Amino acid sequence: MRIAVFRKAHFNAAHRLYNPNWSEEKNAAVFGLCNNHNYHGHNYELEVKVSGEVDPETGYLIDLKILKDLIREKIELRFDHKNLNLDTEEFKELIPTAENICYVIWNILRSNLDDKYDLSVRLYETPRNFVEYPA
Repeated sequence: MRIAVFRKAHFNAAHRLYNPNWSEEKNAAVFGLCNNHNYHGHNYELEVKVSGEVDPETGYLIDLKILKDLIREKIELRFDHKNLNLDTEEFKELIPTAENICYVIWNILRSNLDDKYDLSVRLYETPRNFVEYPA
């Protein structure tokens, strides 16, 4: 039987959307308020979807405690209460848009999950603005 399980998580982080190859004027025009020199923050909500075949011996697709601990150790502790531009290696040279954050999270989790699982990540930057990878 093929099924999907979901785990929700949360982290708070600050960021600034800024392309160093552009002028201040172009950055302001493209990124607007998100280009604030003093950064701004979000209460990110994360949904992780793991799908695959149920193990007939356990009845589990994946032990949700294992998934919970993985998200906590690899994502929440890494990004929570951080300035993404300044405090994380992942965004030293990558603009921390919701799209890029979602993709980075997917890559981190993918590299720590068995290949037998399919993985999808949905990241809410606000209750009305969210992204998903893969789309």
